[in-house]
Amino acid sequence: MRWRLLFIAVSLAIPTLAAASPLVLNEILAGPARDWDGSGAFSSRDDEWIEVVNTGATPLDLTGFFLSDGDSIPRYAFSGVLGPGERRLVFGKDSYDWEKATGHPAFGLSLGNSGDSAILWQVTGSDTAIVDRYDYGSHEAAADRAIGRSPDGTGAWVLMDALNPYTGTLAPIGTGCAPSPGQPNQCGTTPVQRLTWGTVKVRYR
Repeated sequence: MRWRLLFIAVSLAIPTLAAASPLVLNEILAGPARDWDGSGAFSSRDDEWIEVVNTGATPLDLTGFFLSDGDSIPRYAFSGVLGPGERRLVFGKDSYDWEKATGHPAFGLSLGNSGDSAILWQVTGSDTAIVDRYDYGSHEAAADRAIGRSPDGTGAWVLMDALNPYTGTLAPIGTGCAPSPGQPNQCGTTPVQRLTWGTVKVRYR
């Protein structure tokens, strides 16, 4: 019931922007073309993912934080505690299962491939506020391209396109860095390395 009321509140109210939070969006992959969640089967719904990171110096209670895409409908609510510097990875299957369990229409993260938004919200008492947001374009959502902060949590957003190189000129431009779900975003901290397809297959098989 609480999440149904939250759906109404988020859909109808004009959201506020929350004060700085240690929990931020860290990496997003909207256009999967492989089995990213390790289920043994590829699913364009289940294999999307969003990663968040706790940039604070202390453990963070995740109660009240949730994700949506640009339509602002709750897609996944966090729980538990996240340690300082730790990441939490949410796949489309996690979102789908949460939606089913809480009585929402079940679509997964529902990240659009022609451009969309990933939004991190926080509910505090009767207030619902945007904690962090990233609006991405179609070239960032192409097959197996991720967008991530480099360095983690605090850096600029960069395109991680090692699996599907981008040669255009729209920002963010291609870097040759690889998506890094659940791992530190190393992109930009070392010289760009164009990986061979054989190396990529070994790393992400």
